[in-house]
Amino acid sequence: SMASPALLMRVVASAYSVAEKAATIVRNVMAAGDLAIVEKTGANDLQTKADRLVQMSICASLARKFPKVTIIGEEELSTDEVTEELIEDGHCEEILKRTCPAQYRGIKEEELVIWVDPLDGTKEYTEGLLDHVTVLIGIAYGGKAIAGVINQPYYNYEAGADAVLGRTIWGVLGIGAFGFQLTEAPAGKHIIITTRSHSSTLVNDCISALNPDSVIRVGGAGNKVIQLIEGKASAYVFASPGCKKWDTCAPEAILHAVGGKITDIHGNSFQYNKEVKHMNSAGVLATLRNYDYYASRIPNTVKQSLMP
Repeated sequence: SMASPALLMRVVASAYSVAEKAATIVRNVMAAGDLAIVEKTGANDLQTKADRLVQMSICASLARKFPKVTIIGEEELSTDEVTEELIEDGHCEEILKRTCPAQYRGIKEEELVIWVDPLDGTKEYTEGLLDHVTVLIGIAYGGKAIAGVINQPYYNYEAGADAVLGRTIWGVLGIGAFGFQLTEAPAGKHIIITTRSHSSTLVNDCISALNPDSVIRVGGAGNKVIQLIEGKASAYVFASPGCKKWDTCAPEAILHAVGGKITDIHGNSFQYNKEVKHMNSAGVLATLRNYDYYASRIPNTVKQSLMP
């Protein structure tokens, strides 16, 4: 008889379906026209009805199936108002068919931490820059991001009325990442992707020091890492605090699954155990290839300004 799939593969397979449900909620809230926006700490830190409903859906759905897993979401919400129509019970069969890497086969529920950003790029969502928006579900073990799911609810939204909206990208270290076409940025070009709404002198000084051929400013950490793995940008550089663990966990797992690298501005790995502080206070540096080229050019003045 077939052994039942390892816990990790079951969690990823469920997270895939949960992310697809999340995308439907995101699109429905936008289509209904009332985003019910709340400012959290200011005009660049927003929460909408979609952030709230999606987080409840993701956390409640995964907690019901995997009750001992620690789930940490961006929004502070009470869970008692979760209605049954927010629950997603499905899973992706394709993922369950994959063999779990040996080093993850013995994982127990209580050893996993899931980091959830229900709607990465909220500000862009409220401004109609829909291709910036992602739903992020990152899975960590031993403090390390080992698997992730990124859904883009509006992927293809400019392709006309008949286009199928949305896609789900998933990855596991030791297996790879799927749902997109892995592409390297043009050789010899230095295309930097960075923040759109959280710019600062430090952010810009750091980018200038890298002498880029071009700079792309977009919202969402998930979106920026997708640009790296699809060859639209060569490095994601953010010399500022502001990014959080739920922004980087899923993208990190997918980037690392295809041989890329993400660290803070000093080259330190991010830690994802449940006790860790939520802020990535020393910024972000990520590439699909040629990490050392960019890391070696980060100015010391920038490093000294950003302490882990």
